[in-house]
Amino acid sequence: MKREEVCRQIEEVGVVPVVRAPSAELAARAAEALVAGGVHVLEITMTVPGAVRLIRELSDRFRDRALIGAGTVLDKEKAAECIDAGARFIVSPGLDLPTIARARAYDVAVMPGALTPTEIITAWKAGADFVKVFPCSALGGAKYLKLLRGPLPEVKLFPTGGVNAATAAEFIEAGASAVGVGSELVDIAALRDGRDAVVTERARELRAAVARGRAKLAASRAQ
Repeated sequence: MKREEVCRQIEEVGVVPVVRAPSAELAARAAEALVAGGVHVLEITMTVPGAVRLIRELSDRFRDRALIGAGTVLDKEKAAECIDAGARFIVSPGLDLPTIARARAYDVAVMPGALTPTEIITAWKAGADFVKVFPCSALGGAKYLKLLRGPLPEVKLFPTGGVNAATAAEFIEAGASAVGVGSELVDIAALRDGRDAVVTERARELRAAVARGRAKLAASRAQ
């Protein structure tokens, strides 16, 4: 799948779950539950034991039913390893220019982390497809994102930190192209208890929240 199509699907879904779990088995179950809830974009973090192997397994299992990406990628070597395993997008918590360059060399979507305007501009100029604003909540959440959109309307912002079903619509209204959601969506306690349906329902709630935010944004622009 071409990088442009991957980016289009990420924006269409609007939610990127950060799958961070203490075992590959729990992460795999989270992936199944998320896809069942209509969220077919999955970020498997490198903190999951056997993460690269899991990315390969999930890529083979879901094929075109879900986009499997790699998160918490800290350097170009790990990015290349994940891409070789089938990752269709690379997410980093911070700004590492060689990682961006390596992903672009493979024509794979890349979302580096940045927080300040200078970091965001640097990431965008280096070839980022989205810029992960992290931790967005530390600087005011959706209000901070809206302030960034003023001088940077062309940058596709992807906030993570402080995003949940109650705040997702606000982030979308503020101009987020998509939102990243971690433990508020991937409930490890529920998965351990066998309540995978909790994750599925939260996925549905987040999709609905994104849709509400987009509807409000469209209405405000039409005025």
